[in-house]
Amino acid sequence: MKIESRIFGLGVFFFVPVAFIYGYLTNWTEWVGALAILLVGGLAGMIGAYLGFTGRRVGMRPEDRNDAEIHEGAGEQGHFSPWSWWPLVLGIACATGFLGMAVGFWIVFIAGGLAVVALVGWVYEYSRGDHAH
Repeated sequence: MKIESRIFGLGVFFFVPVAFIYGYLTNWTEWVGALAILLVGGLAGMIGAYLGFTGRRVGMRPEDRNDAEIHEGAGEQGHFSPWSWWPLVLGIACATGFLGMAVGFWIVFIAGGLAVVALVGWVYEYSRGDHAH
């Protein structure tokens, strides 16, 4: 994960100066763009730090070595839920929230409730066992 942490870490050194250049070019009259670019730099820094700490804890992966073979990366890559419907429900809740911002703000409250139900369902999906829907 060394290369990933370096890429995101270098994003900080790119986005922070760009934010100040953007602010200077707009005479500091448009704050949303400068703040957004600063936040992107902060996000890149957080992701780079996380990947750096995780890379030190996990160690070298086959992707990090030049002499690695393809078969070294075989095996279980993680735990995934191919039968889960909760991501679809959460996506519908997000789409409904955006619809509410465009059409009527009262719809956002319905979408917020649906999003809470979807998040709780997705997080606690395996508390009931596999396929226990």
